[in-house]
Amino acid sequence: MRPTYLEVNLPQLKQNLEAIRAHVHGAKVMPMVKANAYGHGIEGVAPFIEPYVDYFGVALVEEAIQLRQLGIKKPILVAGGTLIEQLPLFFEHDLILTASSLDLLTASEQLAESTRQRLKVHLKIDTGMERVGVHEYEAEEFIKASLACSHIEVEGIYTHLANSELAPVIARRVFVPTRQSQTLEGIATGEEQERSRNDDGVVSANLQLERFQEVLRFYEKNSLPMPMRHVCNSGGILNLPEAHLDMVRPGVLFYGVYPGRDIQTKIDVKPALTWKSRVAYSKVTLPGRSVSYGSLWQAEARTRIVTVPCGYADGYFRRMTNQARVIINGKSYPQVGRICMDQFMVNVGEDDVQVGDEVTLLGGGIAPEELADWAGTNEYEVMTNISARVPRIYIGAVQ
Repeated sequence: MRPTYLEVNLPQLKQNLEAIRAHVHGAKVMPMVKANAYGHGIEGVAPFIEPYVDYFGVALVEEAIQLRQLGIKKPILVAGGTLIEQLPLFFEHDLILTASSLDLLTASEQLAESTRQRLKVHLKIDTGMERVGVHEYEAEEFIKASLACSHIEVEGIYTHLANSELAPVIARRVFVPTRQSQTLEGIATGEEQERSRNDDGVVSANLQLERFQEVLRFYEKNSLPMPMRHVCNSGGILNLPEAHLDMVRPGVLFYGVYPGRDIQTKIDVKPALTWKSRVAYSKVTLPGRSVSYGSLWQAEARTRIVTVPCGYADGYFRRMTNQARVIINGKSYPQVGRICMDQFMVNVGEDDVQVGDEVTLLGGGIAPEELADWAGTNEYEVMTNISARVPRIYIGAVQ
């Protein structure tokens, strides 16, 4: 096996899931396993956790099909944007569609009728993300259209929080365009109404929840059965307990990482990922000799430089050059010289580091937040960019 690999602690993922479930007090739990289970490997993670989840969430229909091919039987919601020509795949693989537009809803109904099949859908309401979904101020007509559909089942309705990792803040009243002034011409004429915004212009999770609850009042006012409601991603689970509703959608939190550095609410979750390699080469470099492409680092004294067979093609970001650190034989050492596509170098000074010695890149004392800081990004990108060419070893998997 390749000496660079990931260890994924499956029992830790189960413990994370149990901790989340205890925190949300009876709400269903739908872990997001998109992007190769946030880099952990969907083929190992999904079958192991299936007995402990209520739903699976993915971004792409292709990801959902992969889950079915792995033998997953639980309901799967495709949360990302879907093209009308992809709709037959939802019927073929028994998937749940995110109905994010009237056109998609109508096409789903027509296809269900023509094929004499039924399809479950969750209506997507855009309360401030501006990604996909029907705006909350247009939702009533959208819901009415869904009620007129007799060949699809509206199982759920949901929204997505844009800033849930931020602590709830007090909102103030400002003027923003009304529903009637959403055209450029309308905005230019200053047709406005009061809406709640934060002082810095950030749309708060509180405001999005208020907008979503206003949409849901349509069902109450008309004595209609309420679809399953879900709002909370990882930040919402932690910061907005009143929004747990019927189901939550943990992403990065399920993998043991917090979505923000300043979140006060704590749940007993821990990272399940350890990224390891081994020293592939070891030699003494003389003073004044430069290391790697671009000669971005030079030895100031006689020192031992070791080579690790991992690079930016594996997801070890090139932009971490001369900033990252690794652990070898229990000691932290700096990465030096430009990170290459398949290898990088480490300065171990006068220590006797040998070929074959284990190198820890992530985990075991190196947090995802540290790699994120070295790379100038966030923990999500760190994990999801670990390449598929890095083998995954699943600890605790049933043989």
